[in-house]
Amino acid sequence: MNLQSPLTTAGHIYKLYARRLEKLEIKTFEDFLYHIPSRYADFSLISKINRVQVGEVVTIQGTVSEITNEFTKNFKRLQKAEITDDSGSIEVVWFNQPYLTKVIHVQDKISLSGEITWFSRKLVMQSPEYEIIYNLPTIHTGRLVPIYPETRGISSKWLRRQVYRLIQEYLNTFIEYLPDSTIANHSLIAINKAIEQIHFPQTLADAEKSRQRLAFDELFLLQLSGLERKMNWNRNLAGNPYSVNKFKNEIAKFLNKLPFTLTNAQKRVLEEIFKDLAMAKPMNRLLEGDVGSGKTVVSAITMFLSHLNGFQSVLMAPTEILAQQHFKTVSQLLTPFKINIGIATGSQKTKINDFDVLIGTHAVLEKGINFEKLGLVVIDEQQRFGVEQRAIIRSKGKNPHLLTMTATPIPRTIALTLYGDLDLSVLDQMPIGRKQIKTWLVPPKKRNGAYSWIEKQIKDIKSQAFIVCPFIEESETMQTVKAANNEFENLKGNVFKNLNVGLLHGKMKAKEKEKVLEKFRNGKTDILVATPIVEVGIDIPNAAIIVIEAADRFGLAQLHQLRGRVGRGDKQSYCLLFTESTSLQTLERLKAMEKHNVGSELAELDLQLRGPGEIYGTAQHGRKMLKIASFSDFELIKKVRKEAEKLFPNLKNYPKLLEKLKTVNLKQVSPD
Repeated sequence: MNLQSPLTTAGHIYKLYARRLEKLEIKTFEDFLYHIPSRYADFSLISKINRVQVGEVVTIQGTVSEITNEFTKNFKRLQKAEITDDSGSIEVVWFNQPYLTKVIHVQDKISLSGEITWFSRKLVMQSPEYEIIYNLPTIHTGRLVPIYPETRGISSKWLRRQVYRLIQEYLNTFIEYLPDSTIANHSLIAINKAIEQIHFPQTLADAEKSRQRLAFDELFLLQLSGLERKMNWNRNLAGNPYSVNKFKNEIAKFLNKLPFTLTNAQKRVLEEIFKDLAMAKPMNRLLEGDVGSGKTVVSAITMFLSHLNGFQSVLMAPTEILAQQHFKTVSQLLTPFKINIGIATGSQKTKINDFDVLIGTHAVLEKGINFEKLGLVVIDEQQRFGVEQRAIIRSKGKNPHLLTMTATPIPRTIALTLYGDLDLSVLDQMPIGRKQIKTWLVPPKKRNGAYSWIEKQIKDIKSQAFIVCPFIEESETMQTVKAANNEFENLKGNVFKNLNVGLLHGKMKAKEKEKVLEKFRNGKTDILVATPIVEVGIDIPNAAIIVIEAADRFGLAQLHQLRGRVGRGDKQSYCLLFTESTSLQTLERLKAMEKHNVGSELAELDLQLRGPGEIYGTAQHGRKMLKIASFSDFELIKKVRKEAEKLFPNLKNYPKLLEKLKTVNLKQVSPD
């Protein structure tokens, strides 16, 4: 067995716990060591029994002179023990832990950490952490004790034991892989010291130094990995270079037929894409732009050029709703030029063997679909597709060009960290004439007034509204959160009696969803109550109002994406944020939506205010999220990127670093 061994190949206990540990992203023994504490309990004050005082959190160490199970007057079980040292004795009390009398025995040497309190008019230590003292140093008491992220059936105490054992057994096998110059320039401690001290530090300062080293490593290896993939892509893959100048007239005709003028940002991005397409290596570009910034049009123009060069194109979307939306938009743009558009989703497959452009969900990966000459792959909301899925679709052709798109606002520094192997283009302008969406944070006392205003707007200017709720059904643990089903019934029966109210959520079947959307699209529904399923792909130009319930449950970037569902027509549009929260910090965060309209600015602000969490409300499948470093540490990200770019050209001079990089790349090959 070594640190890279999967837990499923180890002993019975690990096999038993493997599934639970997987929820904590612990799949190998090395993962235990990189599952770092979220905080530390300070049990470092070790006191003689006769010196303890009420209210103190202390550690006492002595001998068990008595331990029993007892019943209180209310027939509750409690466990009592008497602990003695050379200064005196003290009673220790636990509640409802009858197994303790089988674990702790009279004459055991024991260490206990907890609070001193009064119980039954006596000074006692209540519900402490404990461990029997053998010849080992204590790990659960008498020190800074690591508290880990846990899951059902996996406690911090159990994790602590595994980590301690692995450190004892394997710490000396850790090889320093960072160059001496990097360690010196950035004042980093040694890797084996960092691993040991992040789990069992002597002081909080030691823990922080260890965290800094491990955070640096995590970002550094991620950056190097991206640079290496980019180099291999450029060096090893031969693509299909497209002729661009040859078809300038056809492209000009296409642009002239558009019912709008491209923004300068769209023109700039198209230049970057066309430059890539003309090269011998296949394009590998990420296109980032706010909802409504015109990414679909850019992709359609790119697919048009692909067709002119005699190649097929595929556009993949994560949901059927988004695929259907793209099918309609792209068909309107390309069918006048005699381009065959096919669609392949889980519930609909037409023309899948006769197409110039195929649009669909994961269904396009099916073996029954023939790609005679695939030259371009476009993946929308690319973070929702795993590495494996992207590799499969690329393998359908001979190294086709790859354009991935996202409306998730990502600060540039983070985009370069997450997607260092991709070239980055940003659409940072909205279409000409598009009105800014007015956003208001609505306090609870103004809710009824807001409802009256919404009804008046719908009737007076013949507009429509979305009302977004975080969950489909009321959650027992989140009674305050508006649930779509409950809210639908309430709004339909009590608030908007004179309007047509519809319901849309992810548990509906595809045909049912499309039916609901079609009614809304055709104006037969005035208000659509929905879960965040509307975040991507629903384009209703007449919808001018979006209400977001429990707005505090969303990140600013996700709120911004939801807001982008309106303002797609010529009417002034509005976003109303409802929250029951009274937290000043939460209200200040939501107020930022009133002032900022640029997604990347909001994403950066959200990172600073509440940290990365699960970044932007959407799990980034296929990319390992940071376990130690933080996306909100912009300075460290910049510093690490600079160091990686400086070192990368001479990487072959650092064999230990190259070896470490191989293990990182292996982990990134398979999707999460």
